[in-house]
Amino acid sequence: MKIAAGSGSPEIPGAEGEREILRTLTRVVSAIDAAGMRFAVAGGCAVYARGGPPTGHDVDVFLAQEDVSPALRALEKAGLRACNPPEDWLVKAYDGTVLVDLVFRPNGRPVGDELLDRATWMRIGPTAALVISATDLMVDKLLVLDAHRCDFVPLLQIARDLREQVDWSTVATEVAGSAYARAFLVLVSELGIACTVEGSGTPTTAVRVEDSEYA
Repeated sequence: MKIAAGSGSPEIPGAEGEREILRTLTRVVSAIDAAGMRFAVAGGCAVYARGGPPTGHDVDVFLAQEDVSPALRALEKAGLRACNPPEDWLVKAYDGTVLVDLVFRPNGRPVGDELLDRATWMRIGPTAALVISATDLMVDKLLVLDAHRCDFVPLLQIARDLREQVDWSTVATEVAGSAYARAFLVLVSELGIACTVEGSGTPTTAVRVEDSEYA
């Protein structure tokens, strides 16, 4: 499945949207944490936590499939409204107009202990939680790309802001089956956002190149 988590939620503009998202994130983190489920913040909130641009879109949480139902019940108990979408890789809840996605199989890849073990405890606005690694975040973003979703502009911003946190060699390995993702990695290499392994043309560790528009 190559639909971005939360893609059906309208974006709330500006500072107002950022405040609403962070309020909802705080409620979600508190409710799921109190219920004892293991999870990690993903999507735009993870980008924001790691130094990227603020999001006015939605709240994404990665967790194991067996934890989805109890997590959803915890959110309902906290006052959110549950929604059963047709997709088979996530469930949804609403905090007013703010969408919350509980994602257990992003891009066809089940959330497991290894991904959650790589997450880092971080401050996100008024709350704190585990946040997926920058490498896993970039992999997830790139695997969404296909013939219908091929906008590199927001991805370039994320790659620039998170480049020093990303293991680009791992990203290249994980997305090797996607021609669209490989094309993006060539682009970030050519722009100097990430350097390349000699002779391979794929990015590895991030470097700063001041003469690049995106550096």
